[in-house]
Amino acid sequence: MKPQTQTSNWFAGAAMVIGALASNNLSAGTAFVHLFEWRWNDIASECENFLGPKGYDAVQISPPQEHISHDTWWARYQPVTYTNLSSRSGTESELASMIQRCHAAGVKVYADAVINHTAAHNSGGTGWGGTPWSLTNHPEFSPADYHAGCDITDYGDAGNVWNCRLSGLPDLDTGSGYVRDTLAAYFNKLSNMGVDGFRIDAVKHMSPTDLDVILGAAGNPWVFSEVIGAAGEAAEIQPANYTHLGRVTEFKYGTDVAGNFNGQIKYLETIGESWGLLGSGKAVNFIDNHDRERGHGGGGNLTYKDGARYNLANIFMLAHPYGYPKIMSGYAFSDTEIGPPASGPQDCGNSAWVCQHRWGNIANMVGFRNHVDGTPLQNWWDNGDNQIAFSRGQKGFVVINNESGSLEQNLYTGLPAGAYCNVLDGDEPCSGDVISVGADGYAQFSVAANSAAAIHGGAPAAPCSDCIAQNFPQLYFRGTPNNWGTTAMDLVADNTWRTTVVFDGSSEQRFKFDVEGDWSWNYGDSDGDGILEQGGGDIHTPISGTYRVEVNDRTLTYSLACISDCGTLQSNLPSLHFRGTANSWGSTAMTLVADNTWEAIVSFDGSEDQRFKFDVYGDWTENYGDSDGDGILDRAGVDIPTVVNGSYRVTVDDTAMTYSLETE
Repeated sequence: MKPQTQTSNWFAGAAMVIGALASNNLSAGTAFVHLFEWRWNDIASECENFLGPKGYDAVQISPPQEHISHDTWWARYQPVTYTNLSSRSGTESELASMIQRCHAAGVKVYADAVINHTAAHNSGGTGWGGTPWSLTNHPEFSPADYHAGCDITDYGDAGNVWNCRLSGLPDLDTGSGYVRDTLAAYFNKLSNMGVDGFRIDAVKHMSPTDLDVILGAAGNPWVFSEVIGAAGEAAEIQPANYTHLGRVTEFKYGTDVAGNFNGQIKYLETIGESWGLLGSGKAVNFIDNHDRERGHGGGGNLTYKDGARYNLANIFMLAHPYGYPKIMSGYAFSDTEIGPPASGPQDCGNSAWVCQHRWGNIANMVGFRNHVDGTPLQNWWDNGDNQIAFSRGQKGFVVINNESGSLEQNLYTGLPAGAYCNVLDGDEPCSGDVISVGADGYAQFSVAANSAAAIHGGAPAAPCSDCIAQNFPQLYFRGTPNNWGTTAMDLVADNTWRTTVVFDGSSEQRFKFDVEGDWSWNYGDSDGDGILEQGGGDIHTPISGTYRVEVNDRTLTYSLACISDCGTLQSNLPSLHFRGTANSWGSTAMTLVADNTWEAIVSFDGSEDQRFKFDVYGDWTENYGDSDGDGILDRAGVDIPTVVNGSYRVTVDDTAMTYSLETE
């Protein structure tokens, strides 16, 4: 029997639904992408077709509020109103649909929030959604809601930076109770639509106290703050003064990495706090972002225009354990002011879009990072110049050749003996070379100039056809129901492990999940939030009966659903039926699988007019739809549109009146 862990968490049998991601206490995953200026419908498709399957944790979207009518990229950063969410990216209903579809694909959504200022261009006009405005007159705000009309002239004076205008943009008085409440309402509206977190723009232009109050009124959502820590500026506006609010953008990381890739990368082993950077747990780091690739806010970053060197820098960022890395993905430009192309990325088949996140090396390194998460950097090697290699514990090994000649080395990987796919040798992780690690842990690497190689335990080399995606080589259920033995779970779909467990309802009943069956790599749930943590506490439950236990090894969510003999389950509805185009508006009875949790498996065909509702008695006398697209059911609400295609588990919580669709 395993030793008792110090942390335990109770849950009373309510199923924890895979893919239900929104949480005020959201934990950052391993890597996310900024789809800069993408339209909502294109983002939804990308979540389903690429981001989810590749293991991206989240997508950052452009600011979802009405903005000025102008064709530059920065038009998005001049808000007209926070109540009309029509923007260049699409309508409010398209935004809501995108959030739901990304969640169903296992991808969180972070919204860029511009709350320091409102629009200034030409001192007025008509917004993208048709709203008239003038310099300090907007639907929500009048002149009394702004700071005085001074311009920022001294970045050594925090008061001047907080209370005067950035580039002539009217500066909202974030010390005003009315302004705070209005901005908090905007956050709440987006959170209620399912937005999982926020990038807050121009944070150093707001005092930490003001922002703290606004976020508190908004329920303290997960945020990361844009703070450029420029030397010589006032101490009060430096990044460290905002870390109590959440993560903070670490601009120095990108310039430090660029400086080394333009010099010698042998020094990068120790990049982190000792280099004057924020602590790893507080940083959002990146090689470039939408400002820096245009030379705004300082220079010195690598960009997509640097080709192979930029690619290698992103590989390094994703392999190294520092921070919560963000991948930049935008469109090609020569004019740094120009807005996005008139036509969308078309699954990145439109060459006007750069789509860095789809570059094979970058995309496959997201899977590498997911697999090695929580392991230390070990077994560093370098040639004294621009060739480096290192392992992440015993789970992954990367080799980077930033030189014009090839690299030929026999290197100690720290990995168990076996054959591994070089995930950087093709668009798909196992479409290229195989690298063999010997019993002594060594492997021979042959890496071409300005290239890299990477292997990890989640990509073993084995011939197969129609392989199922997985981040764990195996998974075992272990707990009191099987006397802490190792019950192997079955990989039943991409990243989805399942087994059946009989629970007896004893007071000390608990369990965990074990990857290799020897406790060296195990998961529990210390927070009781339905998301597994490596080495987390035992999961306690008083349930009784036969349950289906599922784990998603990409989102690290788990669920328990009753199969039989579960006693009397609580519900607020006597019955529930799924009805929609998927079943020709018939009446498919849903099953009560846990307290207040109903499920049905539904096959969708992805048609444009696809929609559904929920019907209590099967006769429309009491039915539920979703009139405002916020994921919460309304009695007699409108039909729920969806473009998903395939077999989905449809779940309804009849207490919160929430619903979700997860791939089956």
